[in-house]
Amino acid sequence: MTDDEIQAFRRENDYLKRRNAQLQDDVTSLGGQVLRMQQELERLSGRRAMVTPDPLSGGQ
Repeated sequence: MTDDEIQAFRRENDYLKRRNAQLQDDVTSLGGQVLRMQQELERLSGRRAMVTPDPLSGGQ
């Protein structure tokens, strides 16, 4: 293996390490966004449930 090949492998390895770190950050960020969206959906579902009248509650 030549020095040029070794340098190329090192550059590729460094690139892959940086790319892996970026992707891990993206996954973490997306996980946070999913959690926020779930919380928002729960909040909106709860609000809708509170507003929806119960047809069995009387008022006839």
